[in-house]
Amino acid sequence: MEIIPFEMSRYEASYSLWAATPGIGLSASDSKEEIGSFLKRNPDLSFIALHGEEVAGTILCGHDGRRGYIYHLCVSPTFRHQGIAAALTEKSLENLRRAGIKKCHLFVLKDNSEGYDFWMHSSWHERPDLIVFSLET
Repeated sequence: MEIIPFEMSRYEASYSLWAATPGIGLSASDSKEEIGSFLKRNPDLSFIALHGEEVAGTILCGHDGRRGYIYHLCVSPTFRHQGIAAALTEKSLENLRRAGIKKCHLFVLKDNSEGYDFWMHSSWHERPDLIVFSLET
């Protein structure tokens, strides 16, 4: 398994993986244009795990100058339970630390039990004191 920076040439394969994975919420913000813009604003933080030429996993990561945020940590069912999700996460966190970002957040959809279990069994902590509000602008 090779972990490489997220390249837009792999967008279609990554999007297909996201779309096929229960628990990954997709919206207009996941268009090719939006993801390209996100990557430009957040260089060196998002990665793809490759098995040969196949996209086996992805992670999108960015920050606002104060806090990091992880999106679309996703591993193909064929490659799960091999440490890929943990390796992708650590790569993003390592680069957040290099950028001076000391705290990172992520969102898990309520019906994403596999994602919830992954994060609960990692060193992450659930924040029951937060409620998220969103608005389409």
